[in-house]
Amino acid sequence: MGWFVPDGRCVMLASFLGCRVFPPQEEYRIAVRSVSPSVKIFTLAADLEYHCSSSSQLMYFFLFSSPSEEILSVLMPHLTDLTKSDCIWQRICWRLVECVPERWMEAVVLGFVQRAPGADVLSRLLGNLVVKNKKAQFVVTQKMLLLQYGYTTAVLQNLLGYLSLDSLRRALLIKVLHELLETWGSSSAVKHSPVEQQQYISKAILICLSHLKEPEIESCRQELLTSMMEGVKCHLDSSLPQIRRLGMIVAESISSKVNTDGPVLQFQVKVTVKFLSAVWGTEGIQSFIQLPKDSLPLWANSCLYFVYSDDDLIPYDMSEDKELKKTKAPMYIRDCIEVLTGSEDLDKWEEAVKALESLVRRNPAAAREVSVELAKILLHLEEKTCLEGFAELRQKAQVAVLTTDPIPVAQYLTSQFYSLNYSLRQRMDILDVLVLAAQELSCAKGHGKTKHSGAQNPRIQLLPESGSSKDWRRIVDERIKSKTRRFAKTQVEQPSGPNEFNSLAGHFFFPLIQNFDRPLSTFDLLGEDHFVLGRLVHTLAVLMYLAVNTMAVTAMGKALLEFVWALRFHTDSYVRQGLLSCVSSILLSVPAEHLLQDVTEELLETRSWLEDVVEKDPDGDCRRLALQNLLLMENLKKKLETAPS
Repeated sequence: MGWFVPDGRCVMLASFLGCRVFPPQEEYRIAVRSVSPSVKIFTLAADLEYHCSSSSQLMYFFLFSSPSEEILSVLMPHLTDLTKSDCIWQRICWRLVECVPERWMEAVVLGFVQRAPGADVLSRLLGNLVVKNKKAQFVVTQKMLLLQYGYTTAVLQNLLGYLSLDSLRRALLIKVLHELLETWGSSSAVKHSPVEQQQYISKAILICLSHLKEPEIESCRQELLTSMMEGVKCHLDSSLPQIRRLGMIVAESISSKVNTDGPVLQFQVKVTVKFLSAVWGTEGIQSFIQLPKDSLPLWANSCLYFVYSDDDLIPYDMSEDKELKKTKAPMYIRDCIEVLTGSEDLDKWEEAVKALESLVRRNPAAAREVSVELAKILLHLEEKTCLEGFAELRQKAQVAVLTTDPIPVAQYLTSQFYSLNYSLRQRMDILDVLVLAAQELSCAKGHGKTKHSGAQNPRIQLLPESGSSKDWRRIVDERIKSKTRRFAKTQVEQPSGPNEFNSLAGHFFFPLIQNFDRPLSTFDLLGEDHFVLGRLVHTLAVLMYLAVNTMAVTAMGKALLEFVWALRFHTDSYVRQGLLSCVSSILLSVPAEHLLQDVTEELLETRSWLEDVVEKDPDGDCRRLALQNLLLMENLKKKLETAPS
């Protein structure tokens, strides 16, 4: 009887049941089903608004006095079926949500948006609630789009589709699009927001664009173009490749939507189907593919490159084909220098580029005579032909020159890194070469040569033609190993040798770290060239790690810790990741006793900074690296405590 009393005693009964006799989950399901006939009786009786208010309080008291998943799993399908073909029930449902108390409005709207099977269903259930209720409008247009980013793409489609299904709500859709583009184009947001949030905002922008009509595009065409230009600049300035790709995707989408008749923005980038299928789903992508190719935006055409891929075709067997060479490869290093600096014969130029690395490694004495000249030629060498793997060949030759004559070549390269009139690409090439050469020098000599020469070790060595049998035992052992099946992994002895990087670490490290804060007219590490700064920081971290057990490792660690402390509040997440990697390298390379003796205060300050990064940094990788560093510090502390005095 108490369920159908048309006054406030319904709510009092719910309070009594909720506080005194808390019903189990099945009784909550029965209670929710009982609300529907009570609302129907109230509606048929009289005074729709008053009784919907009472029923709303009764329904949502049960909703928040029990697990919401259980209640909404019954409530949503029930209301969906009732409002499908009955306009009276639609009005009843609208009044139910409009009469929800203010303190419960946010949770009700969130529950409906997340669990509605589609935008049309959500429109039938909520009506124009976002137009009439300020709290609901804030939740839908601000909180779920700009302040939170954990909702799925289906929720975004429900929410933005709901705004587009009524003329009164379309004004809010355009307003939301402008606010999303303003956030997307904010340099501060790009620098300080997590990558997941920026991807979430990009998805919301693409969904909004898909709902715009031609008159609406005409009315805000200039604003869209302005937002696109500002936003794409901020994203292309980012050091993170995923942020740059997001900027390209959204900019191409806006351009293709706005400039339907004129030229559109196009980047030379291949976009995978994964991002778009997450926005529209598999059916949306398939319907997109069925459209004429001329009618698709450019970013969709680049996506369809992967859909219509020819990877399934069987390639021709070209294993026995031999390339016909018109010119012979150079035999001497000086011949290569002559060809690379002055020859106009492109075939000779290609052969010189291919042969240079092997010539340098076979003739180290001749290479040392012209090592700095070779390093200069290779640093400025530009591709003249479409030589496959040109960048890799040039880099291998640079590494070979640097490892053959380390000190003068390292001094030259590190001095050129801070010189005028070099492109950012050349400066990053210098950093890459220094890292690869340091890796080779720090390993065993034979291992390093094998790594860069590209020769494959044979599985079974054959006996020499001279008939010498001094290595017969080793050869027989290798043949037995190749024929033996083992059920456990055996430890392979790594080649050992002197660490050549021991006496060279300082020549690689200190020249790079000393001039980072001196801006040049064409190069400003602490300013707009923060991407190169990020590469420099990561390079220093690798050099520090490779300097383990060297004589200069303590001095390098102290200098690097001061460098990290000066840049710890950098706004770019890529730079901060490199700084945290530097801390890891210091903790792993410098002996714990030296750390405790020389940089005790700096370590304590670094620990406080790492704790702040774990709690407050918006970038997930930075938080993970900071946590790893704290664990390393804790392990070092335990190691020192357990060590005998």
